[in-house]
Amino acid sequence: MMQKEQQEQQERKEALAANLAGVRGEIARAARAAGRDPEGIALLPVTKFHPASDVALLAELGVTDVGENREQEARAKAEELPRVRFHMIGQVQTKKANAVARWAASVHSVDSPRLVAALDRGAGRARERGERPGPLPCFVQWSADGDPHRGGAGDVAPLCELIVQAEHLRLDGIMCVPPVGGDPAEVFARAHEIRAEQERRWGRGLRLSAGMSSDMSEAIAAGTDIVRVGTGIMGARPLA
Repeated sequence: MMQKEQQEQQERKEALAANLAGVRGEIARAARAAGRDPEGIALLPVTKFHPASDVALLAELGVTDVGENREQEARAKAEELPRVRFHMIGQVQTKKANAVARWAASVHSVDSPRLVAALDRGAGRARERGERPGPLPCFVQWSADGDPHRGGAGDVAPLCELIVQAEHLRLDGIMCVPPVGGDPAEVFARAHEIRAEQERRWGRGLRLSAGMSSDMSEAIAAGTDIVRVGTGIMGARPLA
């Protein structure tokens, strides 16, 4: 690598390190304000639209898990960086479920019976081929406003049951994204209740995936276990 490229990579790494430290500091402050242990809140950097080289730098900084929104982009990065765990956090087309089930460490956006069935088939095939060591962890995406364009289900209970019954899937939790113009605190509080309802139903702990750069504090106060942060860590989306 030429000296200029090496310098640019080093500068990018330093910027990512500073951004990570800043976001982790925000998480710690919000957690203390809510009387929570910051260690119990996982940070999932969202790397969509950013190159695999950025993800490699995050890995050098100790990041082991990242979130992606687009199947083809995520698959390419996962093939290039097998030591990083890539989580699907965007909407999944049923026709792409088979591919997602091969590379995804988890899927945060399950929102239909058809998708549950497709992911189960895909995860089964991946396990037969030795591409998955175990079931595919799934989060049911709860929709607070019922907007089909944003994904999610208004009633998560039937989907949770289908995932529990699926041979190659594992119910890991509930995910939500507050609607534009909604009160994040209210949405996250309800999502926390929904997660608790499903925990009681199935007799085991589940995780809540909620909160991004703009509403992280509200999500942490409501009890989220995972915050998904893109711009706050990665910076502005690269120009095409």
